[in-house]
Amino acid sequence: MLLICGDDEAHKAMEDDGSFVASCHAWADEMQQRGGLVSIGGLQPPGDATTVRVRAGQVLLSDGPFAETKELIAGFSLIECADLDEALEVTAKHPAARYGAIEIRPLVPT
Repeated sequence: MLLICGDDEAHKAMEDDGSFVASCHAWADEMQQRGGLVSIGGLQPPGDATTVRVRAGQVLLSDGPFAETKELIAGFSLIECADLDEALEVTAKHPAARYGAIEIRPLVPT
């Protein structure tokens, strides 16, 4: 799982980059041709989040993000790679890596 992360400055830079969306589509097309793209998606801003907790049998809801932070998760890409080296290679090509950070996390085997 690639977690696309950044702060407000990175988000603004991506918006100002007129080729960013096209670059993301090109990256996704390459991953699909390689047979490694499972799913991608962007996320609404943290202000649109609802956080759910269950404590003592009670469901507690709060508006906004779980934690106050300057960085946010803006989206994700679920990819299949042979190993970490391949994941690093394709992640370095992702356009969002030029502006923010991309965290690579292996899924827990089921």
